[in-house]
Amino acid sequence: MVIATLKQNVRREALERRAALKQSVSDLSQRIAQHFLVEISVPPQVVVSLYIAIGEEADPAPLLRELRLRGHSIALPRVTGRGLPLDFHLYQPGAGLVAGGFGLSEPAREWPKISPKLLVVPLLAFDAHGYRIGYGAGFYDHTLRKLRSTGQVLAVGYAFAVQEFASIPHDDDDEKLDWIVTENGARKF
Repeated sequence: MVIATLKQNVRREALERRAALKQSVSDLSQRIAQHFLVEISVPPQVVVSLYIAIGEEADPAPLLRELRLRGHSIALPRVTGRGLPLDFHLYQPGAGLVAGGFGLSEPAREWPKISPKLLVVPLLAFDAHGYRIGYGAGFYDHTLRKLRSTGQVLAVGYAFAVQEFASIPHDDDDEKLDWIVTENGARKF
């Protein structure tokens, strides 16, 4: 079976697992944020990239609020095109997001660009080796490869514990996470 088919099977199962949490997403997301804040060292003034949750994704909104209170600038990703790295724009509270491709809400092109040093990464599935599966467009793989080639960046997966699989199919194009944070705690790879 080719890797693309294996990945699609994992995506399907991960979506089913996550959908079963629908009533608990808010509480579990708050617990993930608490573990992140305790376990992940975020130096002062480091720019942190977060995302706007869609569907039943682990929602980083509680983390965003706390990081802003601690003085961190927040970057939000914007899709620039298929097969390309994401752009990051400075988030300002109250600034209106725009509809992007793939059902995403994202910053407007005019928002100031900013370079994050810590990326909170959405995902559908992950394993104990730091591999992840997203929705299949490869945006975070391209982005991490680009950022890692130009300097130090930390990639932290943000997910529910039920999204862990024994093994994630991967190839040379897949970038590993440095950490995963779930409602059960944080793990470094």
